[in-house]
Amino acid sequence: MNSSKAQAKVPLTGAQETLLATLYGRAIDSRSKRPVLGDQTAVDAVRRIDHDFSKVRINAGDAGAVALRGRQLDEWTAQFLATHEQATVVHLGCGLDNRVHRLDPGPGVRWFDIDYPEVIDLRRQLYPERPGWTGIPASVTDPGWTASLPSDRPTMIVAEGLLMYLTEADGTALLRRLMAHAPSGELAFDAFSPFAIRAQRINRVVTDAGATLHWGTTPAGIARLSPRLELLETLSALQIPGRERLPAGYRMMARVAGLVPPVRNMARMYHCRLHPEAAGVAG
Repeated sequence: MNSSKAQAKVPLTGAQETLLATLYGRAIDSRSKRPVLGDQTAVDAVRRIDHDFSKVRINAGDAGAVALRGRQLDEWTAQFLATHEQATVVHLGCGLDNRVHRLDPGPGVRWFDIDYPEVIDLRRQLYPERPGWTGIPASVTDPGWTASLPSDRPTMIVAEGLLMYLTEADGTALLRRLMAHAPSGELAFDAFSPFAIRAQRINRVVTDAGATLHWGTTPAGIARLSPRLELLETLSALQIPGRERLPAGYRMMARVAGLVPPVRNMARMYHCRLHPEAAGVAG
């Protein structure tokens, strides 16, 4: 689609390219009669990106599911910020998600979006910068960037559509490194099960991008990451509140799939609390 603004080039391949599918899903949702997330900035970004989105195989049901996942992470992050006016948000593998603008945190919040340099550069072309926001151009698995984060304030760690692309060693090291750096806070993210990793060939977004999934885990596996970590809530991606807004055919499919435990648990949302070390547990 044409735009009065210059189109942004997209130098992305493999797992990075999947962020375009997520963006496109949010744009489709925003155009629907009953949007779940209603992120108009996704529509604007799709218009400005030099990419053939007609090749992205996402239907209205898939788009609604993407929007539901984003909205759930928004809600958990907003709840945290409502009780922590002086806080840090660390958005891992942010891609082209515009969560910082959707939530519009107050002046006491320092927000860090972390992704590859080419992704952060693309974000700067698409979205206006704002006070309190910092883009960190780095691989999330590079331990060096963690030192640039504040270590004296409650921290919200958010990851969407990221952890399954990391190896288990890299993913657990990343989360443990961040938890050791933060004095307290919360984590909100989605993760796949081991069964979902074995069945990744049926995931169109992954196969279309030529990407590979690596890490599959369970609620018990997440709980073992740190003795400071408390699992507050976990829910199947098929059972996220608000699914009544999805197309009828997709809701029916989700209900049927939800009857089969391995399928119901392929993708889950996690909301955890990170207790301070002063509580008497080692980090």
